[in-house]
Amino acid sequence: MVAVIHTSGNLRAAVTYNEKKVQAAQAVCLMAENYPKAVADLSFKQKLNLLQRQADLNLRTKVNSVHISLNFDPSEQFTAERLTSIAGSYMDKIGFGSQPYLVYEHLDSGHPHIHIVSTNIRSDGSRIPMHNLGKNLSEPARKRIELDFNLVKAEGKKQQLYELKPAMVKADYGKMQTKRAIANVLAGVIDKYKFTSIPELNAVLNRYNVAADRGSEDSRTYKKGGLHYRLLNEKSERVGVPIKASLFPGKPTLSYLQTRFEINENSRQQDKLRIKNAIDFALFKRINVTLDALKSILKKDGIDTVIRSNDAGIIYGITYIDHQTKAVFNGSSLGKNYSAKAIQTRCAQTPKIEQSSQLKAQQLHKDRTTKDGVNQISPRDMTSQSPGQSGHISPDTATEDTLFDPVKQSGYMPIQLRSSRKKKKRKILSQQL
Repeated sequence: MVAVIHTSGNLRAAVTYNEKKVQAAQAVCLMAENYPKAVADLSFKQKLNLLQRQADLNLRTKVNSVHISLNFDPSEQFTAERLTSIAGSYMDKIGFGSQPYLVYEHLDSGHPHIHIVSTNIRSDGSRIPMHNLGKNLSEPARKRIELDFNLVKAEGKKQQLYELKPAMVKADYGKMQTKRAIANVLAGVIDKYKFTSIPELNAVLNRYNVAADRGSEDSRTYKKGGLHYRLLNEKSERVGVPIKASLFPGKPTLSYLQTRFEINENSRQQDKLRIKNAIDFALFKRINVTLDALKSILKKDGIDTVIRSNDAGIIYGITYIDHQTKAVFNGSSLGKNYSAKAIQTRCAQTPKIEQSSQLKAQQLHKDRTTKDGVNQISPRDMTSQSPGQSGHISPDTATEDTLFDPVKQSGYMPIQLRSSRKKKKRKILSQQL
Protein backbone atom coordinates (compact mmCIF):
# COMPACT_ATOMS: atom_id res chain seq x y z
CA MET A 1 0.00 0.00 0.00
CA VAL A 2 1.20 3.50 -0.83
CA ALA A 3 -0.20 6.58 0.94
CA VAL A 4 -0.04 10.02 -0.70
CA ILE A 5 -0.98 13.09 1.36
CA HIS A 6 -1.91 16.50 -0.03
CA THR A 7 -2.67 19.46 2.24
CA SER A 8 -4.29 22.73 1.21
CA GLY A 9 -6.64 25.49 2.31
CA ASN A 10 -9.42 24.59 -0.12
CA LEU A 11 -11.88 21.96 1.12
CA ARG A 12 -14.35 22.75 -1.66
CA ALA A 13 -11.85 21.86 -4.37
CA ALA A 14 -11.02 18.50 -2.78
CA VAL A 15 -14.66 17.51 -2.28
CA THR A 16 -15.67 18.78 -5.73
CA TYR A 17 -12.92 16.75 -7.38
CA ASN A 18 -14.22 13.52 -5.86
CA GLU A 19 -17.91 14.32 -6.33
CA LYS A 20 -17.37 14.99 -10.04
CA LYS A 21 -15.88 11.53 -10.28
CA VAL A 22 -19.01 10.15 -8.63
CA GLN A 23 -21.27 12.01 -11.08
CA ALA A 24 -19.25 10.60 -13.98
CA ALA A 25 -19.62 7.05 -12.57
CA GLN A 26 -15.85 6.90 -12.04
CA ALA A 27 -16.02 6.80 -8.24
CA VAL A 28 -18.28 5.79 -5.36
CA CYS A 29 -18.60 7.54 -2.00
CA LEU A 30 -18.21 4.62 0.42
CA MET A 31 -18.22 6.34 3.76
CA ALA A 32 -19.05 9.56 5.59
CA GLU A 33 -17.51 9.02 9.01
CA ASN A 34 -18.63 11.13 11.99
CA TYR A 35 -21.51 12.61 9.98
CA PRO A 36 -25.05 12.74 11.44
CA LYS A 37 -26.53 10.90 8.41
CA ALA A 38 -25.66 7.82 6.41
CA VAL A 39 -23.59 8.49 3.32
CA ALA A 40 -26.47 7.56 0.98
CA ASP A 41 -28.64 10.30 2.52
CA LEU A 42 -26.10 13.10 2.14
CA SER A 43 -26.09 15.60 -0.71
CA PHE A 44 -22.94 17.20 -2.08
CA LYS A 45 -23.77 20.40 -0.19
CA GLN A 46 -24.24 18.55 3.12
CA LYS A 47 -20.97 16.65 2.72
CA LEU A 48 -19.07 19.88 2.12
CA ASN A 49 -20.87 22.07 4.66
CA LEU A 50 -20.04 19.90 7.69
CA LEU A 51 -16.33 19.93 6.84
CA GLN A 52 -16.39 23.64 6.04
CA ARG A 53 -18.20 24.60 9.27
CA GLN A 54 -15.66 22.69 11.34
CA ALA A 55 -12.75 24.24 9.46
CA ASP A 56 -14.25 27.71 10.11
CA LEU A 57 -13.86 27.15 13.86
CA ASN A 58 -10.22 28.16 13.44
CA LEU A 59 -9.84 30.95 10.89
CA ARG A 60 -6.19 31.53 11.75
CA THR A 61 -5.20 28.20 10.23
CA LYS A 62 -4.91 28.62 6.46
CA VAL A 63 -3.98 25.01 5.60
CA ASN A 64 -7.09 23.26 6.91
CA SER A 65 -7.75 20.53 4.34
CA VAL A 66 -6.15 17.11 3.97
CA HIS A 67 -6.68 14.95 0.86
CA ILE A 68 -5.22 11.44 1.09
CA SER A 69 -5.06 8.63 -1.45
CA LEU A 70 -4.37 5.04 -0.43
CA ASN A 71 -3.10 3.01 -3.38
CA PHE A 72 -3.01 -0.77 -3.59
CA ASP A 73 -1.33 -3.34 -5.80
CA PRO A 74 -3.22 -4.10 -9.07
CA SER A 75 -3.34 -7.79 -8.13
CA GLU A 76 -5.47 -7.08 -5.05
CA GLN A 77 -9.26 -7.04 -4.99
CA PHE A 78 -11.36 -5.37 -2.31
CA THR A 79 -14.95 -5.27 -1.14
CA ALA A 80 -16.44 -1.95 -0.06
CA GLU A 81 -16.44 -3.15 3.56
CA ARG A 82 -12.74 -4.00 3.47
CA LEU A 83 -11.83 -0.63 1.97
CA THR A 84 -13.79 1.26 4.64
CA SER A 85 -12.10 -0.83 7.34
CA ILE A 86 -8.67 0.03 5.93
CA ALA A 87 -9.62 3.73 5.71
CA GLY A 88 -10.89 3.76 9.29
CA SER A 89 -7.78 2.03 10.61
CA TYR A 90 -5.50 4.43 8.74
CA MET A 91 -7.31 7.56 9.95
CA ASP A 92 -7.23 6.31 13.55
CA LYS A 93 -3.50 5.70 13.37
CA ILE A 94 -2.67 9.19 12.01
CA GLY A 95 -4.83 10.94 14.61
CA PHE A 96 -7.87 11.77 12.43
CA GLY A 97 -10.22 9.06 13.73
CA SER A 98 -12.52 11.55 15.47
CA GLN A 99 -12.63 13.95 12.53
CA PRO A 100 -15.43 14.03 9.96
CA TYR A 101 -14.11 12.52 6.73
CA LEU A 102 -15.32 11.21 3.38
CA VAL A 103 -14.03 8.06 1.69
CA TYR A 104 -14.27 7.58 -2.08
CA GLU A 105 -13.34 4.50 -4.09
CA HIS A 106 -12.03 5.51 -7.53
CA LEU A 107 -12.72 3.22 -10.47
CA ASP A 108 -10.84 5.00 -13.26
CA SER A 109 -7.33 3.65 -12.81
CA GLY A 110 -5.40 0.45 -13.35
CA HIS A 111 -4.91 -0.12 -9.63
CA PRO A 112 -7.43 -0.06 -6.75
CA HIS A 113 -7.28 3.07 -4.64
CA ILE A 114 -9.37 5.26 -2.36
CA HIS A 115 -9.41 8.98 -1.61
CA ILE A 116 -10.08 10.44 1.83
CA VAL A 117 -11.03 14.09 2.43
CA SER A 118 -11.02 15.65 5.91
CA THR A 119 -10.07 18.75 7.90
CA ASN A 120 -7.39 19.09 10.56
CA ILE A 121 -9.52 21.46 12.69
CA ARG A 122 -11.06 19.69 15.68
CA SER A 123 -14.57 20.32 16.98
CA ASP A 124 -13.16 22.51 19.78
CA GLY A 125 -11.31 24.73 17.28
CA SER A 126 -7.85 23.34 17.99
CA ARG A 127 -5.59 22.25 15.15
CA ILE A 128 -4.10 18.84 14.41
CA PRO A 129 -0.47 19.50 13.42
CA MET A 130 0.34 18.19 9.95
CA HIS A 131 4.08 18.93 9.84
CA ASN A 132 5.88 15.69 8.94
CA LEU A 133 2.54 13.87 9.06
CA GLY A 134 3.70 11.49 6.34
CA LYS A 135 7.03 10.59 7.92
CA ASN A 136 6.02 10.46 11.57
CA LEU A 137 2.53 8.93 11.42
CA SER A 138 1.52 7.85 7.92
CA GLU A 139 4.53 5.61 7.21
CA PRO A 140 4.21 3.59 10.46
CA ALA A 141 0.43 3.36 9.90
CA ARG A 142 0.91 2.13 6.33
CA LYS A 143 3.31 -0.60 7.39
CA ARG A 144 1.06 -1.73 10.24
CA ILE A 145 -2.00 -1.88 7.95
CA GLU A 146 -0.09 -3.95 5.39
CA LEU A 147 0.43 -6.56 8.13
CA ASP A 148 -3.05 -6.32 9.68
CA PHE A 149 -4.88 -6.66 6.35
CA ASN A 150 -2.32 -8.92 4.63
CA LEU A 151 -1.69 -6.42 1.81
CA VAL A 152 1.05 -6.43 -0.81
CA LYS A 153 3.96 -4.51 0.70
CA ALA A 154 5.26 -1.38 -1.00
CA GLU A 155 8.90 -2.15 -0.11
CA GLY A 156 11.07 -4.26 -2.34
CA LYS A 157 9.84 -2.74 -5.59
CA LYS A 158 12.21 -0.85 -7.84
CA GLN A 159 9.63 1.86 -8.45
CA GLN A 160 6.18 2.65 -7.14
CA LEU A 161 3.61 0.98 -9.35
CA TYR A 162 1.81 4.25 -9.80
CA GLU A 163 4.70 6.31 -11.10
CA LEU A 164 5.02 7.14 -14.78
CA LYS A 165 7.75 5.15 -16.51
CA PRO A 166 8.79 7.02 -19.66
CA ALA A 167 10.18 4.02 -21.52
CA MET A 168 6.94 2.10 -21.09
CA VAL A 169 4.31 4.70 -21.93
CA LYS A 170 5.92 7.01 -24.48
CA ALA A 171 3.47 7.23 -27.35
CA ASP A 172 4.87 6.13 -30.71
CA TYR A 173 2.82 7.11 -33.76
CA GLY A 174 2.26 4.30 -36.22
CA LYS A 175 3.38 1.54 -33.84
CA MET A 176 0.42 1.46 -31.49
CA GLN A 177 -3.20 2.54 -31.50
CA THR A 178 -3.40 6.33 -31.13
CA LYS A 179 -6.15 6.46 -28.52
CA ARG A 180 -4.60 3.73 -26.37
CA ALA A 181 -1.17 5.36 -26.58
CA ILE A 182 -2.53 8.75 -25.46
CA ALA A 183 -4.67 7.17 -22.72
CA ASN A 184 -1.59 5.46 -21.24
CA VAL A 185 0.24 8.78 -20.99
CA LEU A 186 -2.76 10.66 -19.57
CA ALA A 187 -3.20 8.01 -16.87
CA GLY A 188 0.39 8.55 -15.78
CA VAL A 189 0.31 12.36 -15.80
CA ILE A 190 -3.10 13.96 -15.17
CA ASP A 191 -3.67 12.80 -11.60
CA LYS A 192 0.00 12.46 -10.65
CA TYR A 193 1.65 15.77 -11.55
CA LYS A 194 0.80 19.13 -10.00
CA PHE A 195 0.27 21.63 -12.85
CA THR A 196 -1.89 24.77 -12.88
CA SER A 197 -2.25 25.58 -16.58
CA ILE A 198 -2.40 23.93 -19.99
CA PRO A 199 1.20 25.02 -20.84
CA GLU A 200 2.47 23.44 -17.61
CA LEU A 201 0.52 20.26 -18.36
CA ASN A 202 1.95 20.18 -21.88
CA ALA A 203 5.47 20.56 -20.51
CA VAL A 204 5.01 17.07 -19.03
CA LEU A 205 2.85 15.54 -21.79
CA ASN A 206 5.22 16.64 -24.55
CA ARG A 207 7.97 14.55 -22.98
CA TYR A 208 5.86 11.52 -23.87
CA ASN A 209 4.84 12.70 -27.37
CA VAL A 210 1.36 13.86 -26.35
CA ALA A 211 -0.16 17.36 -26.36
CA ALA A 212 -3.35 18.90 -24.98
CA ASP A 213 -4.78 21.21 -27.64
CA ARG A 214 -7.48 23.86 -27.21
CA GLY A 215 -7.11 25.10 -30.76
CA SER A 216 -6.64 28.73 -31.81
CA GLU A 217 -8.59 31.46 -30.02
CA ASP A 218 -10.76 31.89 -33.09
CA SER A 219 -11.60 28.19 -33.35
CA ARG A 220 -14.94 26.73 -32.41
CA THR A 221 -13.28 24.29 -30.00
CA TYR A 222 -11.62 27.11 -28.04
CA LYS A 223 -14.76 29.27 -27.87
CA LYS A 224 -16.87 26.38 -26.57
CA GLY A 225 -14.32 25.32 -23.94
CA GLY A 226 -13.37 22.13 -25.76
CA LEU A 227 -10.13 20.20 -25.53
CA HIS A 228 -8.41 17.62 -27.74
CA TYR A 229 -5.42 15.38 -27.18
CA ARG A 230 -3.08 14.44 -29.98
CA LEU A 231 0.19 12.70 -30.70
CA LEU A 232 3.52 14.35 -31.49
CA ASN A 233 6.44 12.89 -33.41
CA GLU A 234 10.09 13.03 -32.34
CA LYS A 235 10.36 16.54 -33.79
CA SER A 236 7.38 17.69 -31.67
CA GLU A 237 5.24 17.98 -34.80
CA ARG A 238 1.55 17.11 -34.58
CA VAL A 239 0.66 13.82 -36.21
CA GLY A 240 -2.51 11.76 -36.44
CA VAL A 241 -6.07 12.77 -35.74
CA PRO A 242 -6.90 14.75 -32.55
CA ILE A 243 -9.24 13.00 -30.12
CA LYS A 244 -11.81 14.68 -27.88
CA ALA A 245 -10.94 14.74 -24.20
CA SER A 246 -14.38 13.38 -23.25
CA LEU A 247 -13.62 10.10 -25.09
CA PHE A 248 -10.78 9.11 -22.75
CA PRO A 249 -11.18 7.25 -19.43
CA GLY A 250 -11.63 9.72 -16.60
CA LYS A 251 -12.83 12.38 -19.08
CA PRO A 252 -9.87 14.79 -18.71
CA THR A 253 -11.82 17.69 -20.22
CA LEU A 254 -11.02 21.37 -19.73
CA SER A 255 -13.56 21.70 -16.91
CA TYR A 256 -12.00 18.71 -15.15
CA LEU A 257 -8.50 20.16 -15.58
CA GLN A 258 -9.62 23.50 -14.19
CA THR A 259 -10.67 21.71 -11.01
CA ARG A 260 -7.24 20.09 -10.92
CA PHE A 261 -5.58 23.49 -11.40
CA GLU A 262 -7.20 24.76 -8.22
CA ILE A 263 -6.24 21.70 -6.19
CA ASN A 264 -2.68 21.66 -7.53
CA GLU A 265 -2.11 25.37 -6.89
CA ASN A 266 -2.51 24.79 -3.16
CA SER A 267 -0.77 21.43 -2.91
CA ARG A 268 2.38 22.40 -4.83
CA GLN A 269 3.31 25.53 -2.85
CA GLN A 270 5.54 23.59 -0.48
CA ASP A 271 7.48 22.22 -3.48
CA LYS A 272 8.80 25.61 -4.68
CA LEU A 273 11.76 25.76 -2.32
CA ARG A 274 13.33 22.51 -3.56
CA ILE A 275 13.46 23.71 -7.18
CA LYS A 276 14.66 27.21 -6.26
CA ASN A 277 17.43 25.80 -4.06
CA ALA A 278 18.50 23.40 -6.82
CA ILE A 279 18.77 26.26 -9.34
CA ASP A 280 20.60 28.58 -6.94
CA PHE A 281 23.05 25.83 -5.99
CA ALA A 282 23.65 24.98 -9.66
CA LEU A 283 24.61 28.59 -10.41
CA PHE A 284 26.45 29.35 -7.18
CA LYS A 285 30.07 30.48 -7.80
CA ARG A 286 30.06 28.98 -11.30
CA ILE A 287 31.28 31.17 -14.14
CA ASN A 288 29.40 31.34 -17.44
CA VAL A 289 27.15 28.30 -16.98
CA THR A 290 25.29 27.63 -20.21
CA LEU A 291 21.60 26.77 -20.29
CA ASP A 292 22.47 23.25 -21.46
CA ALA A 293 24.86 22.84 -18.54
CA LEU A 294 22.21 24.08 -16.12
CA LYS A 295 19.72 21.57 -17.55
CA SER A 296 22.21 18.74 -17.04
CA ILE A 297 22.92 19.77 -13.45
CA LEU A 298 19.21 19.97 -12.57
CA LYS A 299 18.46 16.68 -14.32
CA LYS A 300 20.80 14.90 -11.92
CA ASP A 301 18.57 16.23 -9.14
CA GLY A 302 15.42 14.85 -10.81
CA ILE A 303 14.32 18.17 -12.35
CA ASP A 304 13.67 18.55 -16.08
CA THR A 305 14.03 22.01 -17.61
CA VAL A 306 11.85 22.78 -20.63
CA ILE A 307 13.00 25.76 -22.70
CA ARG A 308 10.45 27.41 -25.01
CA SER A 309 11.69 29.46 -27.96
CA ASN A 310 10.21 30.90 -31.17
CA ASP A 311 11.18 30.13 -34.77
CA ALA A 312 13.96 32.72 -34.57
CA GLY A 313 15.51 30.87 -31.62
CA ILE A 314 14.61 33.57 -29.09
CA ILE A 315 13.81 32.06 -25.69
CA TYR A 316 10.56 33.33 -24.21
CA GLY A 317 9.69 30.80 -21.54
CA ILE A 318 11.05 28.16 -19.15
CA THR A 319 9.29 25.42 -17.19
CA TYR A 320 10.67 23.19 -14.44
CA ILE A 321 9.34 19.65 -13.88
CA ASP A 322 10.30 18.10 -10.56
CA HIS A 323 9.81 14.35 -10.92
CA GLN A 324 10.44 13.80 -7.22
CA THR A 325 7.62 15.99 -5.92
CA LYS A 326 5.63 15.82 -9.22
CA ALA A 327 5.37 19.63 -9.18
CA VAL A 328 5.47 21.68 -12.40
CA PHE A 329 6.30 25.41 -12.37
CA ASN A 330 6.69 28.06 -15.01
CA GLY A 331 9.81 30.04 -14.16
CA SER A 332 7.92 33.22 -13.35
CA SER A 333 5.76 31.29 -10.82
CA LEU A 334 8.89 30.69 -8.74
CA GLY A 335 9.86 34.38 -8.79
CA LYS A 336 11.58 36.92 -11.03
CA ASN A 337 15.01 35.35 -10.53
CA TYR A 338 13.82 32.10 -12.10
CA SER A 339 12.08 33.38 -15.23
CA ALA A 340 13.52 32.69 -18.69
CA LYS A 341 15.03 36.17 -18.97
CA ALA A 342 16.55 36.10 -15.49
CA ILE A 343 18.02 32.62 -15.92
CA GLN A 344 19.71 33.63 -19.18
CA THR A 345 21.20 36.67 -17.41
CA ARG A 346 22.34 34.63 -14.41
CA CYS A 347 23.96 32.03 -16.67
CA ALA A 348 25.97 34.75 -18.44
CA GLN A 349 27.11 36.58 -15.31
CA THR A 350 30.37 36.08 -13.41
CA PRO A 351 29.78 35.82 -9.65
CA LYS A 352 30.40 39.06 -7.75
CA ILE A 353 33.07 37.43 -5.60
CA GLU A 354 35.08 36.49 -8.68
CA GLN A 355 34.54 39.90 -10.27
CA SER A 356 35.81 41.67 -7.16
CA SER A 357 39.01 39.62 -6.98
CA GLN A 358 39.65 40.10 -10.68
CA LEU A 359 39.27 43.90 -10.43
CA LYS A 360 41.67 44.05 -7.48
CA ALA A 361 44.26 42.02 -9.38
CA GLN A 362 43.93 44.25 -12.42
CA GLN A 363 44.32 47.42 -10.32
CA LEU A 364 47.42 46.07 -8.58
CA HIS A 365 48.94 45.23 -11.94
CA LYS A 366 48.26 48.78 -13.21
CA ASP A 367 49.90 50.28 -10.13
CA ARG A 368 53.10 48.37 -10.84
CA THR A 369 53.29 48.60 -14.61
CA THR A 370 54.12 51.62 -16.75
CA LYS A 371 52.79 52.29 -20.22
CA ASP A 372 55.95 50.69 -21.64
CA GLY A 373 55.33 47.55 -19.62
CA VAL A 374 58.30 48.03 -17.24
CA ASN A 375 57.81 47.25 -13.57
CA GLN A 376 58.25 50.31 -11.37
CA ILE A 377 57.91 51.07 -7.69
CA SER A 378 54.43 52.33 -6.99
CA PRO A 379 53.80 54.92 -4.28
CA ARG A 380 52.28 52.16 -2.21
CA ASP A 381 55.49 50.08 -2.49
CA MET A 382 57.67 53.06 -1.48
CA THR A 383 56.44 52.73 2.08
CA SER A 384 58.00 49.28 2.32
CA GLN A 385 61.54 50.61 1.83
CA SER A 386 63.70 51.49 4.81
CA PRO A 387 64.92 55.10 5.10
CA GLY A 388 67.98 55.66 3.00
CA GLN A 389 67.51 52.39 1.08
CA SER A 390 67.45 52.68 -2.67
CA GLY A 391 67.28 50.39 -5.65
CA HIS A 392 64.59 48.36 -7.39
CA ILE A 393 62.18 46.30 -5.33
CA SER A 394 60.24 43.58 -7.14
CA PRO A 395 56.44 43.45 -6.73
CA ASP A 396 56.70 40.02 -5.09
CA THR A 397 59.12 41.27 -2.44
CA ALA A 398 57.06 44.38 -1.77
CA THR A 399 53.93 42.32 -1.37
CA GLU A 400 55.56 39.97 1.12
CA ASP A 401 56.87 42.89 3.17
CA THR A 402 53.47 44.53 3.21
CA LEU A 403 51.75 41.37 4.33
CA PHE A 404 54.17 40.11 6.97
CA ASP A 405 55.85 43.24 8.38
CA PRO A 406 53.19 45.35 10.11
CA VAL A 407 55.72 48.17 10.84
CA LYS A 408 56.20 48.78 7.14
CA GLN A 409 52.54 48.96 6.19
CA SER A 410 51.49 52.36 4.92
CA GLY A 411 50.52 54.64 7.78
CA TYR A 412 50.60 51.90 10.36
CA MET A 413 52.64 51.76 13.57
CA PRO A 414 51.95 49.59 16.63
CA ILE A 415 50.54 51.56 19.55
CA GLN A 416 53.36 50.38 21.84
CA LEU A 417 55.99 52.04 19.65
CA ARG A 418 54.00 55.21 19.23
CA SER A 419 53.45 55.60 22.96
CA SER A 420 57.15 54.99 23.73
CA ARG A 421 58.24 57.72 21.30
CA LYS A 422 55.93 60.21 22.96
CA LYS A 423 57.37 59.33 26.37
CA LYS A 424 60.94 59.85 25.08
CA LYS A 425 60.04 63.28 23.64
CA ARG A 426 58.47 64.31 26.94
CA LYS A 427 61.52 63.15 28.85
CA ILE A 428 63.93 65.13 26.62
CA LEU A 429 61.82 68.29 26.95
CA SER A 430 61.73 67.97 30.72
CA GLN A 431 65.55 67.65 30.85
CA GLN A 432 66.02 70.74 28.64
CA LEU A 433 63.76 72.74 30.92
